[in-house]
Amino acid sequence: MASRTSNAGDEKITCGFVRAWQLNLRCWKLWMEQVPGYFVSSLFSSVCTALTPYVTLILSAQIISELAGGRDPQRLLFWAVLTVVVTALLALLGGALRQWNGFEQGRVATERFKPLADKITTLDYAEIDRQELYDLYAQIRQNDTWRGLGFSESLRYFPDLCKAVVQILGGIGFTLTLFLTDVPADSPMAFLNNPLSMLLVLGAMVAAVLISSMCSSKSAMMMIQRAAMCREANRYANFYGVMALDDKRAADLRIYCQQEKVCRHYMDEFEAHYTRFGPLARLPRGKMGLLAGLSQAISALLTCFVYLFVCLKSWGGAFDVGSVTRYVGSATQLFGGMTLLLKTLGNIRANGEFLELTFQFLDLPNHMYQGSLTTEKRADRNYQVEFRDVSFRYPGSDSWALRHVNVKFRIGSRLAVVGPNGSGKTTFIKLLCRLYDPTEGTILLNGIDIRKYRYQDYIALFSVVFQDFRLLSLPLGENVAGSAACDRDLVERCLQDAGFGPRLKTMPKGLDTFLYKKLDKDGVEISGGEAQKIAIARALYKDAPFIVLDEPTAALDPIAEADIYSKFDSIAGDKTAIYISHRLSSCKFCDEIAVFDHGAIVQTGGHETLVADETGLYHQLWQAQAQYYTKES
Repeated sequence: MASRTSNAGDEKITCGFVRAWQLNLRCWKLWMEQVPGYFVSSLFSSVCTALTPYVTLILSAQIISELAGGRDPQRLLFWAVLTVVVTALLALLGGALRQWNGFEQGRVATERFKPLADKITTLDYAEIDRQELYDLYAQIRQNDTWRGLGFSESLRYFPDLCKAVVQILGGIGFTLTLFLTDVPADSPMAFLNNPLSMLLVLGAMVAAVLISSMCSSKSAMMMIQRAAMCREANRYANFYGVMALDDKRAADLRIYCQQEKVCRHYMDEFEAHYTRFGPLARLPRGKMGLLAGLSQAISALLTCFVYLFVCLKSWGGAFDVGSVTRYVGSATQLFGGMTLLLKTLGNIRANGEFLELTFQFLDLPNHMYQGSLTTEKRADRNYQVEFRDVSFRYPGSDSWALRHVNVKFRIGSRLAVVGPNGSGKTTFIKLLCRLYDPTEGTILLNGIDIRKYRYQDYIALFSVVFQDFRLLSLPLGENVAGSAACDRDLVERCLQDAGFGPRLKTMPKGLDTFLYKKLDKDGVEISGGEAQKIAIARALYKDAPFIVLDEPTAALDPIAEADIYSKFDSIAGDKTAIYISHRLSSCKFCDEIAVFDHGAIVQTGGHETLVADETGLYHQLWQAQAQYYTKES
């Protein structure tokens, strides 16, 4: 698939082993805080899995030795019964530990994106609004979706490392006597007692392990190096592959045949990567497959070499035939543990590049000063806000979104903000709510720069209904309260004030009725107008001194919008209300209207005054929309 995007996560990031190990330890620390039970269960489960073969080998060796020696029935019965009992107990213990670990893995699955979600909720809004950050986040998610690379992959290394270490320690303990037990001096195999022979055997075994691990790691890396290609393929598939499931797109898909003309086209490109003739399928048939096969072949040769060495020492009289089983099995486990250890360390090194991306995201700093002053709790809601020569330019942009804006809010007044698209209205609201800080100038609350107030205290002064507001697929009461716990009487009152009272009476479970059907098959689908009323009720429930409606009724007709605004004016009470609308008739009841154009306030005044000024922008906008207001008049 040809690259269509330039994403922050696509550049090559080099990460040495030391750095990768540091990132991996940091990742484990974060996981430990979230799911400590996973590490405990993985440790016990890995130890049990690694030690079980050694116990079985020891008991089996005793039975074989007895069969090859005295053949005492009582001793054979004893070892046979002990083998069965111990094997059964280990199987039960291993099964219980796997069940525990499986439960903890389920918790991991639900928690794996929590660090990313927590970071997003604490980042400055200005950072969230950057395309570069979205691209970085998308790359992290796609890495995880494709092969679990990054956070999820790091967690899998812990049980592998535990198992490898236990296997190695157990193998050393059980095979040490293999090299310390001498063949009788008169045996033709006495040359095996020579220290050079021992070193040769050990060197050959270690070399085989290293070469096998290196081949395996190189084979795995060839797939990981295709990560950028697979991420992009997955990104298209995750969007176009599920478009048909989005009920909001259903009409467009059918009218314009987008499923075949658009979705099918991109899905074909995606599937081309995963067919048996695609680039990924060709890898196992080429060098990647050869390396993987070579790794397995070397491991098999190593096992044969261990068998040969042990059998020669046994033939020479160093130990009995029962010990052959023990030594061969222990040596195989030992070098299996070494191979697993080297493979895991190699995987940690490879995954470091993806962890680097993840921590690049998690380490993003907040540049917005959080302030230290507490906003005064005033029963009279006497909060005065002033824009003093405020200008704003979005990060990375050369043009000004707002320029030299000066305005002061009168307490308890109604201010309408109007103007063409792109004139700076929504930017003005984002600055007011301190989602952004001004590039130039100052915004004052009761004469003090708002940046000096505690951030959470300041934004608590505002209830906002944005144009693109969202409701949750949760019970109606929780949507209004914005919390699982709510004042039910207050919720009902706010819904009544917002005009949702008649619809509330038809809700099958009242405030406990789920909105939409994503989480509850008995959920209720609501119209755009009903959703807008719920959003207004949510703003009323917060009971903040300032309430802002940022074109939440844009989908309604002018008459319906004006009706909602006029009703809202009566329930806003002593709050300072700010309305943003393209429809000028909806703002006729406001005390003052601010007309924006090209990022500046070009007119202020009441409706009648502004309409009478035939040279002003407001008059031009009014005349352009007048045809829609005939019925209203």
